[in-house]
Order: sequence, then C-alpha cells, then structure tokens
Amino acid sequence: MADLGGVSKGSQILYEKGNAPTADYLANVATAGADVLYILTGVRSEVSMPGLAIHSSYPGRAQPPAPGSIDMQEYAIIPVHRATLAAGNGDANDDDQVIDHVAFRRSWLQGLGVSPAAAVIARARGDSMWPTIRDGDAVLIDRRAAEAPARPPDPADQRPAPIYALLDDGAARIKRVVAAAPGTLALLSDNPATNPEVRPATSVSIIGRVMWWGHTNRE
Repeated sequence: MADLGGVSKGSQILYEKGNAPTADYLANVATAGADVLYILTGVRSEVSMPGLAIHSSYPGRAQPPAPGSIDMQEYAIIPVHRATLAAGNGDANDDDQVIDHVAFRRSWLQGLGVSPAAAVIARARGDSMWPTIRDGDAVLIDRRAAEAPARPPDPADQRPAPIYALLDDGAARIKRVVAAAPGTLALLSDNPATNPEVRPATSVSIIGRVMWWGHTNRE
C-alpha cells in the first residue's frame, strides 16, 4: 500500500494507526482501485450517503462514479471534531480532538464561499435549533466568518439571521446571532419554545458561521 500510495512505509503505518492520509495518497490508491470512501469513513461506496460530496449529484449519471475513477484532487478532506455545539445551554469541550474526516467537492465548497483550509465539522447537541438543526446533526463551520454582526438587520430584510458556532462565556453553542442594542448581541433559537437571549458582545466569541448541516435519520 505504501508503494501504491507513493509514501514511505512509516507514513503507511501512521495512516493505518489513524492519522489522516494526504489527498495525493488517496488519489494514488483510488487509481489502483481502493475504495476511498471506505478508507475515510468506514462505509462502502455502494451505500448512498446524502451529504457526502463523493455522493453528490453527477449530471447525466444514474450512479456515483466507480471508486477507482474518482480524482481525489477534486475533493477537500474536512476534519470532524469531537467537539459538540449545544443548541441549548452550552458545552465545555475539554477534549476537542479530530476524530474523523469527510470529503467534500472543492467546487461545492467554493460555491458556498468556504475555504477548505478554514472548514471544520462538529456535532450539534440539543433541540433549541429544531426543526432547522436537530440533535446530533453534523454542521460545517467556516472559521473565516468569525466576526459577529456589527449592525442590526434591516427591517425590510426578511431572511433568517445567519447561524453561528460560538463561545458564550467559554461554552460552545450554536445560535442565530444578530446585533441588538449597541454593544449587545441577541442569540436566537429556531425552536419556538426557546426564548431569545441577550449577551454583551464582549462575552461572545464567534467560532465561525454554519454553512451546511446534515441530518442522519435515527428513527
């Protein structure tokens, strides 16, 4: 596998211990017929997984391309963090480690305006952002968008406020954020049973804007 991937035996050993392989390595082993989706996620590529870029729509094709035909240079490998973002009261996340990786098409990320180098994935916890984001959903965060809104929204703008991952007095949360009175921010939830919260802007640190979320049906 080291020879196929064009890496040293030591690098191959590290990959098999759980270190993230490089895009060049994945492209090389995919050319040799390896199932790259299985390597990254533990799920065979024949299984449909909406939301994974490898299974995004391919115009004119009824099925995703065969694993050996995938050009991994077209994909960005985004880290999945152990951290959770509470839709409710906040999570401490003392042990924030990268526990997995997911491949997204670079062109798809570009369409969202997200730089692969600034993208991370975490999990939402709680139901205060229901029905938009549910407990356990994966959320894609753009860390470049790390500034809180500076001005209140235009009353004529009927679009929902953007969703952010944030630290509220050190606790990780996920909320819609809007500027309120000078020096304050309003944290809004989509669940009508959850009341808006007002915070001093100095107590809120924006991690990044939530650009995409994926729901797994566990019913």
